[in-house]
Amino acid sequence: MRVGILGGGQLALMTAESAPIAGMEIVVVEREAGSPAGLVVGSANEIVGDWRDETIRAHLIERVDLVTLENEFVDADALRWFGQRGVPVVPNPDAVALIQDKLRQKESLSAAGIPVALFRSISSDEDIRSAGRDLGWPLILKARRNGYDGYGNATLRGPDDIAAAMARLSDGTGAGAAGGLYVEQWIPFVAEVAAMVAIGTHGEIAPFPVTRTTQRDHICHEAVVPAGLDSATTGRAESIAVAAARASGAQGVIGVEMFQMAGGAIVVNELAPRPHNSGHYSIEGCRASQFLNHLLAIAGRPLGSTALTRPGVAMVNLLGTTRGRAAPRGVKAAVALPETFVHIYGKREVRLGRKMGHVTALGDSAEEALDRARRAAGMIEW
Repeated sequence: MRVGILGGGQLALMTAESAPIAGMEIVVVEREAGSPAGLVVGSANEIVGDWRDETIRAHLIERVDLVTLENEFVDADALRWFGQRGVPVVPNPDAVALIQDKLRQKESLSAAGIPVALFRSISSDEDIRSAGRDLGWPLILKARRNGYDGYGNATLRGPDDIAAAMARLSDGTGAGAAGGLYVEQWIPFVAEVAAMVAIGTHGEIAPFPVTRTTQRDHICHEAVVPAGLDSATTGRAESIAVAAARASGAQGVIGVEMFQMAGGAIVVNELAPRPHNSGHYSIEGCRASQFLNHLLAIAGRPLGSTALTRPGVAMVNLLGTTRGRAAPRGVKAAVALPETFVHIYGKREVRLGRKMGHVTALGDSAEEALDRARRAAGMIEW
């Protein structure tokens, strides 16, 4: 089977690396030649151009049996173009349209009985003040579309924060960002957790282990498995993640970000209709990675086991700390550590906070794995 991926970044790269295991061939579409995924699939399987261009899409469908996407920042109507020409898109465009609009996503989850923060659509400063009176402060102001890694979010501790936040997220009209804004109640969580859920086109479900994540500047910094939760909370988080993924209507791997509250309650934060940063540990840490299971799921094939390969697994992101040409140092020393694996994404330019790679380590416990991963990550400089 030949699978087309819209996008050629690190998620497409790691998906392409898993393709030979599934007996699949990958073709990627990316705006510039030599993308991270292009380095894996080769120039012959890297279509250079903007997939929103119909001529580029036409070139792709001549070469693939199925199309998937690297991220949800896409035009769902353009995705439907593929299906209209006999090439299926997985996840389906309706599910992508639902998930990419965070307000619709929250409404759908709430209607399905899945715990989420209280939320409200807004279109003016006064709407926010009203929400603050009803829901309580602080509030989180969010763009309905295109937010990621903290972009498109602002914390409102009280009415005095509204003007600056609206100006930062506004499209210049005073009516909010393109696509609209909404607010949700701030959640006093004690931990952030996540779970990847693979859903096949025939309904088969394979949840990955619940993962404890640590964010720095709104970017995933570490992911650790097991998550250190008691068995009841772990079971609750897994059940909620599966229910949330099913409610989205998506197939493939769905990333489910969650908050753990004091007392063990679990609240869903956001969904992503694709492999997720907090699941990168699964490449070495699970019998079948999130990337392999994504390919198997979208192809309607039996899913692989998500069981851990070792009692403890940890991942640490490698983020850019400078600007300029990417030239990582210290990789040889890092991979010399026991049960430690370094992934460099092949991006040509490094920028502050840019995801340049990650380290995964295994161990007899989550603590041992995290110590190894942190040590290895600390050896690598850009």
